[in-house]
Amino acid sequence: MKFGDFYAVKDISFSVEQGEIFGFLGANGAGKTTTIRVLCGLLIPSEGEAFVCGTRVADDPLKVKQSVGYMSQKFTLYDDMTVDENLSFAASLRKLDEQKFKENKERLLKFIRFQQSGSSMVRDLPGGVKQQMSLVAALLHDPEVVFLDEPTAGVSPAYRQRFWQLIREVAGNGKTVFVTTHYMDEAEQCGRIALMKEGQLIALDTPENLKKKNFPEKQPGEVHLEEVFIAEVEGKEQAVPS
Repeated sequence: MKFGDFYAVKDISFSVEQGEIFGFLGANGAGKTTTIRVLCGLLIPSEGEAFVCGTRVADDPLKVKQSVGYMSQKFTLYDDMTVDENLSFAASLRKLDEQKFKENKERLLKFIRFQQSGSSMVRDLPGGVKQQMSLVAALLHDPEVVFLDEPTAGVSPAYRQRFWQLIREVAGNGKTVFVTTHYMDEAEQCGRIALMKEGQLIALDTPENLKKKNFPEKQPGEVHLEEVFIAEVEGKEQAVPS
């Protein structure tokens, strides 16, 4: 993906399987968001090809958009609207008929064990509950792939643990989960993780295999994923504590 003479993403290639929890890691500006925008049908690649759910992004970006759900770190719900109003608005954007909307809404609220009133203002929800509601909005149209952009940023450890339980259940139901995170304990829970640096893919494997590759002299359980991240991005000599 090129903007003028600048490559935001260059020569990356990977595939993600149905039902997989795929972690996408990298520093700010590494190219993660640009890649996601291509895969959501919001950007057409300058070169090469991208396929989502069997559809070539450049051929039918609208079909791609209908196949995916996206939960943004900064903006998914309107704070000055109620829970019900937010979900109704999300359903109207996806052109869900009333019956389908009611069925999906009831199923998803039960799925996250939502116990508050639908008339609650979003701004009054605890941070963790708001994140769970954002997940509901992203899943409301029953997408095949859901993109989660740092979904647990700023919430308590207890809510993070609960949210990842939901992620595993979503993947267990056959949905593909593509997640960015800066928490290494969350990256550990991904089936595979990809590391981006300056627009390029520098590593892609399971957490355990990446540990073995970078620290073959140690057992995987003795290595923190943060050490692997530093070794891949900045050089192994900086990953070894003094």
